[in-house]
Amino acid sequence: MLELTDVTAGYDRGRPVVSGVSLRVAPGEAVGLLGPSGCGKSTLAKVAALLHRPERGSVVVDGRAAPGWRHRAPRALRTAFGVVFQQPRLAADPRLRLADLIAEPLRAAGRRGETAARLAELVPEVGLSADLLGRRPHEVSDGQLQRACLARALVLRPRWLICDEMTAMLDASTTAALVAAVEKYRAESGAGLLAVGHDRVLLERWCDRTVRWEALEQDAP
Repeated sequence: MLELTDVTAGYDRGRPVVSGVSLRVAPGEAVGLLGPSGCGKSTLAKVAALLHRPERGSVVVDGRAAPGWRHRAPRALRTAFGVVFQQPRLAADPRLRLADLIAEPLRAAGRRGETAARLAELVPEVGLSADLLGRRPHEVSDGQLQRACLARALVLRPRWLICDEMTAMLDASTTAALVAAVEKYRAESGAGLLAVGHDRVLLERWCDRTVRWEALEQDAP
């Protein structure tokens, strides 16, 4: 279980971006978080993925409270999460070729020896062709780069996926392909999913349940 309880995080002009919000995602469950731009849902997603330390509240993963965030979290806990952000060009090192971009988490986890096998497995799953792997981000389209970013998120076989506006900048066919890749991985692995977005139709078709940001704010003390 991934549980966020009474989370307050981020400040803008002296006020918290997220205030007293709680959210739960069960193993294997797909939860959509629906809200307008700027409401704080991306901040909450970063807290859920242990990328942003909240000012107040707790994050419990599989029954244990997170002991730290970012590099201070234990490696086993950090690698339990795969995250895909809205803007792939901000999330990708422009110096890396796509093959190295995808394999980045393997190297960081000391599992470089798995690179060839994982690339061979993931590249077709996300809809990339082998000839793109030698290119750098500026040499591919946004859709192709986001496919590589999804492969990077999946490369360590995470138990939890956080997709923060993953398809907001993409066309309908690429959106469908990426959602299908996520769902195939979830069906095979039993991973839980938090999908953040502002497209109600997409989230309601994709997820088991969709939570509106307004409802989270109303439930907050």
